Formats: sequence, C-alpha cells, structure tokens
Amino acid sequence: MTPTDYDYLRKFLKERSGLDLSADKQYLVESRLLPLARKASLPGIPDLVLKIRNGDGRLATDVVEAMTTNETFFYRDKIPFDHLRDTILPGLIQARAARRSLRIWSAASSTGQEPYSIAMCVKEMGAALAGWRIEIVATDLSQEVLEKSKAGVYSQFEVQRGLPIQHLVKYFTQTGELWQLNADIRAMVQFRQLNLLQDFSHLGTFDVIFCRNVLIYFDQDTKAVIFERMAKGLEADGTLLLGAAESVVGITDAFRPIADRRGLYQLNPARSGRPMGGLMPQPLKLAAAK
Repeated sequence: MTPTDYDYLRKFLKERSGLDLSADKQYLVESRLLPLARKASLPGIPDLVLKIRNGDGRLATDVVEAMTTNETFFYRDKIPFDHLRDTILPGLIQARAARRSLRIWSAASSTGQEPYSIAMCVKEMGAALAGWRIEIVATDLSQEVLEKSKAGVYSQFEVQRGLPIQHLVKYFTQTGELWQLNADIRAMVQFRQLNLLQDFSHLGTFDVIFCRNVLIYFDQDTKAVIFERMAKGLEADGTLLLGAAESVVGITDAFRPIADRRGLYQLNPARSGRPMGGLMPQPLKLAAAK
C-alpha cells in the first residue's frame, strides 16, 4: 500500500465512519483490508482503493465495515452492568413509577452482546418491572453485524467470554456447537442501522445510553459533537455510560461524572438548564425473575 493510498483511506474512513487513524496504523489497515481485497478477487489494496475512487459503493461499504467491526463480549467490564442492575434500574423504577416505561440505547452495539446483556439485566429485575414497557434500541453502522445480532447465535468461545454460566443455562439454547438466545430475550431488543456521525434525534429520548468503547476511535471535535447530540437525547435524570478508557472531561461540559461511579455520567444542570433529580437512590430489594 502506497502512502497516497493510505492517506486516501484515512480521509475516507474518517468522513464515512468517524474513525480517526493515526499515521502509524498502516499495519492495521493492511491486516483488515487485504482479506477483503482477496475476497473481491483484487491483487491488493491499491486496486481496492482504485475501485472505491471509481464509485464502487458496495466495496466502499465493505471497507468501512471491515475497519469498524470491533471486539465485544457479554457483560464487558462487568462494573457498568453491576451499576445498571444495582443502582440505575432501581432508581428509574422509583422515578418512572407513574409512566411505567423505560428506554435504553446501546450505541455501536456491534454483534449484540451489549444490548443482550442489558436485556438480561432487565429480565433479572423480575416482578419489579412486570407490566412495564421496556424499549432497548441497539444501533450500529455495520449492517453485517446487525444481522448477526438479530439472529442471536453465538459460538462456544463467545458465550464463554463474560457470560455467567447461570445466564447461559437460563437464556440460551444449544444447537450443536452454537448457542442461541431464547426468543423472549431477542424480542426485547430493536436493532437499527445508524451512523453516529449523522443526526440521531429521530431515535427520541432515552433514560439510559450505553456508548462504550467506540468514541476512543474518534477525534476530539467529533466526540464533542456526539456528546452534544446525546445530551439532547437523554432524560434530565438519565445516565450515560462510557467505556473504561473514555471520558467527557476536557471535551464537553454537557455532562458531569457521577461521583464514585466510574464511567457513569449525568447531564450538567448548569449547562442544560433542565431540573435534575437527586442522587440515585440506594438499591431496592427486588424479586428475582422466575
């Protein structure tokens, strides 16, 4: 791959997906795109770049998907899901008792492990959420990973990464060497294709937003724009969850960190002008799901 080809791909990927590749990531591009070039019966990446320049839209989409498909696994990092189960959901059960509905967004949901982990957390709340309308919206740029997500079929390796054995037994059915999520869990999640670089106000307002381990690939200006849009799409007392290596500090004042809860953020009342609820209440004693 020539320096000119790499520069073109860097610009192309940033415009199409927000992926901000540094000058020393050429090895990463080659490792992801060489197999794609071979699959398209092309001699190498320069030929792939030429076809994109000449308007091959399908190949352009394949390049973006190859470069933006990132690692994920069930209950990744564990702590955010502990907060969801022990603090966030109990607090929302109290705060939303009158309307009895919740909306949760998993942005950049990849192959579905995150939104399905959220769904299992909700299911585990049992009778506390019986009769509630729960919407879990999962979005990703890649149509390919969304199709895998909808099927809810995972390998032995995938279910062994982060998934408690009791949840595997309770919520999955084994078919040969594969495991499929039960239909009731799959039905809890709506999957939609979405580019975070574009306006997403049509998704509506959410009580909880998971946007984890994706913004680390964007530059500071792009992160700031996305945070501003997410601030408009979060309820006044809602919660934003970021990845362990991500933060709003030094990027936006639309959010403020929640004390003693790493990775959790709420709207900054001084910025938003919207009234905030008090601190999230202590966990409730909840009946386990049957």
